Amino acid sequence: MTGQNKYALSVGITLVIANMIGTGVFTSLGYQVGPLPSGFSILFLWALGGVVALCGAFTYAEIAASFKKSGGEYYYLGQLYHPSLGFASGWISLLVGFAGAISAVAIAIGEYAHELVGLPVKVIAIAAIILVSFIHWFGVKTGGLAQNILTSLKLTLIFVFCVAPFFASSVSFSHLSFLPQPGDGALILSSGFAISLVYVVYAYSGWNAAAYIAGNLEKPEKNLPRSLIIGTLTVILVYLMLNGTFLYVASFGELQGKNDIGNVVAFKLFGATIGSVFAGLFSTALLSTLSAMTIAGPRVLEAMGEDYPRLKKFTATNRYEMPYVAIIAQGGWAIFLVLVSSFKEIIQYISVSLSVFAMLTVIGIFIVRKKFPDSSFRLPLYPLPPIFFILVTSWMIYFEFAKNPMVIVYSLGTILSGLLVYRYVSRK
Repeated sequence: MTGQNKYALSVGITLVIANMIGTGVFTSLGYQVGPLPSGFSILFLWALGGVVALCGAFTYAEIAASFKKSGGEYYYLGQLYHPSLGFASGWISLLVGFAGAISAVAIAIGEYAHELVGLPVKVIAIAAIILVSFIHWFGVKTGGLAQNILTSLKLTLIFVFCVAPFFASSVSFSHLSFLPQPGDGALILSSGFAISLVYVVYAYSGWNAAAYIAGNLEKPEKNLPRSLIIGTLTVILVYLMLNGTFLYVASFGELQGKNDIGNVVAFKLFGATIGSVFAGLFSTALLSTLSAMTIAGPRVLEAMGEDYPRLKKFTATNRYEMPYVAIIAQGGWAIFLVLVSSFKEIIQYISVSLSVFAMLTVIGIFIVRKKFPDSSFRLPLYPLPPIFFILVTSWMIYFEFAKNPMVIVYSLGTILSGLLVYRYVSRK
């Protein structure tokens, strides 16, 4: 890719922000207010998730600055451990991390837009996937511009939501206390807290997004760490403000079990007419998350095609230098998942599957330190950030396995299928 077709730092930052701020923060609160009936515990949950993501982002920043190549975990794990493990992570990224997440985002877009247009949720979801894939067909400049515009719209919408309660005097608010209350300590140490962390990890997934386009960034040795860290810090602040607003405006009963949290709060703040407009804005804003994954995901498949001749067709690019076969393959699989999966199943599956490979990559920092003593970026407070990331992630996976063992079985099954495909494509 030529210099003029490289993504700027601003696109790297918005890519991270857009990957993270998506369905998770606008949906997962409905699954947390049941096991955690406490304002302080829920905000602590989101703060903890942010610290874990930041520890991961700092660690990935050093790893990515050392390798300076696109591909994310697929490339890193293959270099650090064995090509089969890298391939398995790429396989998970394709089937779960990107296509699975795209399907979840698309379903959320459908649920929000349904209030406005009245079409079936899955019809809207499929149309959203096709629309965004079409936009990115036309190259880096078109896709990057769309990414920046959609992310700006999303952040503007969030800002409006965070200040709206100060101007809505006629609304009856929950007046929930966010200060520590008796029993909060027990809630934070409970299995319900650990399982709720699964949804927060999903909401924060994407903090490593810029690592997938390292080779397509301008000055990656400087801009990649900046993209990861600035993007993650921005999202932590946004998540705490937005969840605080949701909890202040709506009661636990109004939020529990809901996927369209934004609609619940918008209708309460602005009424049915303006609330419907916000439903349309939410669905449009969520396109930025879908767009960000459409940028990053095909790069993994493209990188796999460069390494394995049997997958070479996925390296084919159009006249806009976009890997169009990879874009079509990812979009097609995401549409299939929309048709056969439920939103909750997708989130649990994504969180556990991606956490396993993210943890393996973070463990790799100890190898990177020995192989690249002169890396252009060094994570602060080493080795505390990777150790904290590993401990919290392991704790979350343990409790999720205890409650939903089939999620682990599905994840392991997908990893095994990736290893089998690796055996096929790696044969001479």
